[in-house]
Amino acid sequence: MDSKDSMDSKDPKDLLSQIGGEVREAYARNRRVMSFDEFFQLLAAHPSRHGRSAAQYLKDVFDHFGTEPVKTPRGTVTRWKLFDRGYDGFRGRLVGQEEVQGRFYRVLSNFVREGKVNKLILMHGPNGSAKSTFVSCLVGALENYSSLDEGALYRFNWIFPSQKLTRSGIGFGGEAADAPGGSYAYLDDELIDARLTDELRDHPALLLPQRTRAALLADAPASAYIPSEYILHGDLGHKNKQVFEALLGAYKGDYLKVLRHVQVERFYLSRRYRAGAVTVEPQLAVDARSRQLTMDRSLAALPPALQSLSMYEYSGELVDANRGLIEYSDLLKRPLEAYKYLLGTVEQARVPVDNSILFLDAVFVGSSNESHLAVFKEVPEFQSFKGRLELIRVPYLLDYTVEETIYREQIKPTGVGKHVGPHTAEAAALWAVLTRMRKPLPEKYPKGLAELVAKLTPLDKAELYARGRVPDGFTTEQARDLHAAIERIWGESESSPNYEGRTGASPREIRTLILNAAQNPKYACVTPMAVLDEMDELVKNVSVYEFLKQEPLPGGYYENKKFIQVVRDRLLDWIDDEVRSSMGLVDEKQYAELFTRYVTHVSHWIKKEKVRNAVTARMEEPDEELMAEVERTVGATAGKGSAEEGRRDVIARIGAWSIDHPNQKPDYAQVFPRQFQQLRDAYFELNKKLVKKTALDLLVFLTDGAGSLSSVDKESRERVETTLKNLKERFGYCEKCAREAVSYLSRRRYT
Repeated sequence: MDSKDSMDSKDPKDLLSQIGGEVREAYARNRRVMSFDEFFQLLAAHPSRHGRSAAQYLKDVFDHFGTEPVKTPRGTVTRWKLFDRGYDGFRGRLVGQEEVQGRFYRVLSNFVREGKVNKLILMHGPNGSAKSTFVSCLVGALENYSSLDEGALYRFNWIFPSQKLTRSGIGFGGEAADAPGGSYAYLDDELIDARLTDELRDHPALLLPQRTRAALLADAPASAYIPSEYILHGDLGHKNKQVFEALLGAYKGDYLKVLRHVQVERFYLSRRYRAGAVTVEPQLAVDARSRQLTMDRSLAALPPALQSLSMYEYSGELVDANRGLIEYSDLLKRPLEAYKYLLGTVEQARVPVDNSILFLDAVFVGSSNESHLAVFKEVPEFQSFKGRLELIRVPYLLDYTVEETIYREQIKPTGVGKHVGPHTAEAAALWAVLTRMRKPLPEKYPKGLAELVAKLTPLDKAELYARGRVPDGFTTEQARDLHAAIERIWGESESSPNYEGRTGASPREIRTLILNAAQNPKYACVTPMAVLDEMDELVKNVSVYEFLKQEPLPGGYYENKKFIQVVRDRLLDWIDDEVRSSMGLVDEKQYAELFTRYVTHVSHWIKKEKVRNAVTARMEEPDEELMAEVERTVGATAGKGSAEEGRRDVIARIGAWSIDHPNQKPDYAQVFPRQFQQLRDAYFELNKKLVKKTALDLLVFLTDGAGSLSSVDKESRERVETTLKNLKERFGYCEKCAREAVSYLSRRRYT
């Protein structure tokens, strides 16, 4: 019996009692409330855990979730797993942007090393480049971490007991009659006359004298923990300081009696409840306010020593965000005067209000699009802000295989109400990335490499970034040089204001485009053909989309309308390859076996060794005819490269792959994708008539049903059934989108 069945079988009263017990146990286990003495013991035992600033805490969140390596054609990059949101079922995760993650972590680490947050991290990029998603992942990770034992955060309240607990009434100087351990922290509500909370959530460690704090925190391992200025040199907020001094005076300097009134309380970071995680939308007001408590609230329950104080409560986004993170969404949309106060707030970690100065401990993050940032850089005040900002660029993605993941996760059948055909997300992602490609500047490269880079088309760059594929027509040596320069090409425009990834189709626009395609009654499924139709409509709206206004450049750059045809051609290649592969005319293993034999003979040929004949078991010279036949088929000696150079390059590439994949047998289809495709194409040319006939028979079958093939021979019918079965099982087609795909292929290639 599963837990649900067990729960259903219980009496409702018993079930409610069980839930109550579990909540009570969790409350006790999480130590939601404790005395200051108990908190002090925690702090002394784990100073690096319970003496963290907001920056140290956020850095620990990064470290808690860990990292994983991500291999790309330009090298291995580090991905921080908090952006996957595995704790939340991967909902709302950040796809790609590993470089941005690394830059943010470095800035955060610098704050920790300096002991203070003295800059606002401004994330800038085009609209829809995932800046908000980035911050949302940070907040989600903070919320999750604060619910764990290692992420426990504490604040404190002031507790004033009723006359029942003091021999001399609600004053000072009387002893607690029944308070556990001399502390009022655990008193029941009916034994409390007043409780004062702190909106700023001051750290309980600030109740300790500064020298004591410094000595206590100095014992923490230096490599793991650097005490911040907030913890080492900070002081209580205005209201807490008033209460502390009043109590200390009333108790004639007896510090321990003051601490009896302290109730340490655990709190959890939450964006929903604005607790240490706040987003500020563009507005015109300073983000902190105060109001006097005595104006609208009776404080008669407080002890006489406190009733004479003019106490204030504080509110606003900065107050709510203290001890956590505050995000200024679209910061630069505000008039300049509206956020000048951030100059001092960020650098000095304080903000003035009517009657006092609030000292803060928070990580400041802002976002801006490029157009607003460009305008901001032109105003004279920018120089004042420049030293208080840490700029992190967030461009559009340039790897269409990564961008594809965004759309594949967002257009599931349950969301769009239709089956989603293969390559729908891939076609949309490829077109989006093509619109973002920037024409290379050959003058930035050495002469030989400059000539190669100058030949790259937008599609060439897209394939180079995504799969490391070098365009056809280059010699082996040229292909090697170009492949080695991928990272350099990727970062060519890094220092340019018009960097690659600043313009182009936004993921938001592509998502809308796909959703529109899902509503097209012409198509039974959400297919790439429906998406391509929507692209044809989108490019007509030149006045609506900024990226469509760019002037085309030589080499096919910014030819957004022509890119649709580029995607159509690539889509035909994908469908064609899947249909042919599904026919089962040749086992894919045969390509691998042939290429394995070729590699074996090439390896022995280079070493000038003989090869053992698998049939006769005799040692023989490497088969020149076999090697030459394979090389003619895959074009291995195309261009100026000799057969020897090509063969040595094959072995070198296998060696390089083996270094990156230790203890693994080389996957030749992965190492040589272009050569394997050419083997398939060569076989297709030999069997072109049969492939075309099978495709047309399949289309008739999908359109008119099984009875339409009654006049076709048994072998052809079986081939049609095999093809359809493989299209479904291996590639994810249903009969409806298979019909659309095969019809599309037949019209454009087979007739």
